[in-house]
Amino acid sequence: MTGSATGGSELSLPRPGSVVDIHYRRIGQPAQVYRQFVLETRPDVVVTFQPRTPIARPLVVDGLTILEPRSPVIWFSFLDKWYDIGLFHRTNGADTGFYGNILTPLEFVDGHLWATTDLCLDIWVPRWGSSRLLDEDELDAAETGGRIDPELAARAKAEATALMHASRAGAWPPPVTAEWSLVRALKVCGGMG
Repeated sequence: MTGSATGGSELSLPRPGSVVDIHYRRIGQPAQVYRQFVLETRPDVVVTFQPRTPIARPLVVDGLTILEPRSPVIWFSFLDKWYDIGLFHRTNGADTGFYGNILTPLEFVDGHLWATTDLCLDIWVPRWGSSRLLDEDELDAAETGGRIDPELAARAKAEATALMHASRAGAWPPPVTAEWSLVRALKVCGGMG
């Protein structure tokens, strides 16, 4: 089925133990496909596992490495929301915090194929410390360069502002994110990773 979760059609969500391919578009770049293992499916969220992130170099915030190449990530993809959340780890398995990507709501091509567009802004919620809004310069450059519609850029900014307020109030990330750990994900995947 084609459409977003708000399209009114009945969704065919993937079952735990299956695999989903996410076509991830970034403004001004070619789309990438991320294959992830489905850990849990609920009416409002699908929890997936990426045993080895394909990034080329470490992701660093405030001088601290929050994600390393080939390290595991547990992803929370929310239906009808303008964000997803990754529980980031280092290669030694230590989790570093939650990383929220501001993006368009998921488009479901079918139960095992999704698509979304990253809207540049990210929110980092470290295990210790305060949440941070990241990559405002990327969105500004996309706007200035005419690579993003002004209304879509405004929606991304509004979403990021609302989530930052919720994070500071202790109301975001949602409770489902606290239910998962790397140990649990590996157990569900039968040791894959």
